[in-house]
Amino acid sequence: MIKVHHLNNSRSQRVLWLLEELAVPYKVIRYERNATTMLAPPELKKIHPLGKSPMIEDGGRVHAESGAIVEYLAETYGDGRLVPGDADGRERYRYWMHFAEGSMMTPLLLKLFAGRMGEAGAPLVARADEQNAMMLAFVEGELGDKPYLTGDAFSAADVLMSFPMEASAARGKLGPEFPRLLAWLARLHARPAYARALERGGPFEILR
Repeated sequence: MIKVHHLNNSRSQRVLWLLEELAVPYKVIRYERNATTMLAPPELKKIHPLGKSPMIEDGGRVHAESGAIVEYLAETYGDGRLVPGDADGRERYRYWMHFAEGSMMTPLLLKLFAGRMGEAGAPLVARADEQNAMMLAFVEGELGDKPYLTGDAFSAADVLMSFPMEASAARGKLGPEFPRLLAWLARLHARPAYARALERGGPFEILR
């Protein structure tokens, strides 16, 4: 059975959601952030040297990095689901799978760290907000009239992209000027597998 090393209020929530979508049995091993530093506990380093969640164990191997885990699970257990079969959809899928962590998360993380520097971090916070707004406008335009990022069908790319959008919403940056993104996010949250993952993962609140 797949073991998910799940840190509270973290990106590993997406892994639980994907596993629910795939109907793959899994065991949740819970970890709590340090209440003062909000960092992951040192126990996670026993699983992987970097000690960051998410991580999963499957078939005697440890898999780390959100994008790599989502890609692995979709391709190993999806049986053709959650990965577009057509060339155009597959290309969009590949793009969003890399964009989510490579581009979209960068300004969000920058703001999280710079925001704890007080006045010294104010210029970085402003720059991060500017970049985040640009990213949101880009995704809004790319989504267009399609219900999902790769087209008419829900895919693992939607799962991976959900977290940076939820983080943007939690920080008040995903407003009415992004109606398509808001509708897309509501569509994701309405999925039964998303609700089941919240039940398995426990309380979920994005760090600001």
